[in-house]
Amino acid sequence: MKAYWYDNEPGDQRLPHDSGREVDPSYLSKLGVIYRSFPDVENASSVDALASERSYKNRDTITVSPATMGDAYESKVKMFFNEHLHEDEEIRYILDGAGYFDVRSEGDEWVRLRLEKGDLIVLPSGIYHRFTSDDQNYTKAMRLFKDEPKWTPLNRGAETDDNQYRKEYLNLRDGSGAVTAH
Repeated sequence: MKAYWYDNEPGDQRLPHDSGREVDPSYLSKLGVIYRSFPDVENASSVDALASERSYKNRDTITVSPATMGDAYESKVKMFFNEHLHEDEEIRYILDGAGYFDVRSEGDEWVRLRLEKGDLIVLPSGIYHRFTSDDQNYTKAMRLFKDEPKWTPLNRGAETDDNQYRKEYLNLRDGSGAVTAH
């Protein structure tokens, strides 16, 4: 995983957009982002242990690529790149390929996380974020869920800013200096 400040320059979202300013992993923790490296994707024991520890009961696999999504690929990647939040944690374990997750900082700037095979990330409920594949157009990821598999994005707006999970996230982030999972 590589974390850095997004450069906000125009251009394809799948390009690195690396500002050259790295982000320390301790800052990601302050935002409530959990990162783990499980490089042996053939051995699920580490992911199973994390799933048990965090009460994840379900999982599935998604492959984001033109080969698997066909004509819908470009529109799906654009949809994933819309800024949004979820009312559940978002857990992704990269099984193959690579991609970018962008998360909002305390100052409402984007922090870009490049994830590759073996990287696992947990985004807390209520954090604004977005995802895109990289310029190789291939990301295979395991998704883990506390309950039934679902992916419900709530796009950023006045109503979402007032969402209960967003407010809880901000209170935890700004009040205690650390965000814990639900």
